Amino acid sequence: MRTQIEKWFSILFFIIVLLELITANTKSLLHVHYIVKPAIVISLIFLFTKTSGQLSKPIKRVTLLALIFSLLGDVLLMFVDMFQEFFTFGLIAFLLAHMMYILIFLKHINRKESKLGFIALLLIYALGLFYFLKDGLGDMLIPVVVYMIVILTMATTAFLRQRNVNRLSYLLVFIGAICFMVSDSILALNKFYHPIPLSNISIMITYALAQYLIVLGILKLKEK
Repeated sequence: MRTQIEKWFSILFFIIVLLELITANTKSLLHVHYIVKPAIVISLIFLFTKTSGQLSKPIKRVTLLALIFSLLGDVLLMFVDMFQEFFTFGLIAFLLAHMMYILIFLKHINRKESKLGFIALLLIYALGLFYFLKDGLGDMLIPVVVYMIVILTMATTAFLRQRNVNRLSYLLVFIGAICFMVSDSILALNKFYHPIPLSNISIMITYALAQYLIVLGILKLKEK
């Protein structure tokens, strides 16, 4: 039954994402965009509440908090053109969402797993990204650095679940965390370095995929 729900949900979810891509890039449909974009995370909240019965209460609560903070971030970032301060508030909302995911992933980290190689790769990636961003950050320097540290931590804790949870849950969550990192990197480069062609499309696709994979990965969780 749950598999069937996930199958039909996946079809609906990617229809919602497609509608978001169309409405966000069509001026005459911009008012629909304000409904469709929040529907991406709202649909994930609906799926999670309906199919998470096998999970422990702490994991359910923290996952829902991550999704609620993500939804708040989505709504705030929709109105950045009207109120520039909403970018900072949106950043804080997503920072809290990442922290909630970190708390979930920490419950299943494999302390025997070597993390130095992966952390080294992430640091090289982060330093390369920061090199391009630094001159355009201005007053946002500290918030962006803090945000980068948190999302790198999320990716690391997702990686460290390896061999402590079932493989499907691990892969879905880890790939989702990497997609989140890529989405935020494109957003940062587009805002603080140089406009990227079709950035709104690439940001949304990687973001939606990240949330979808992480939520599905948590739903598939079987602790070892």
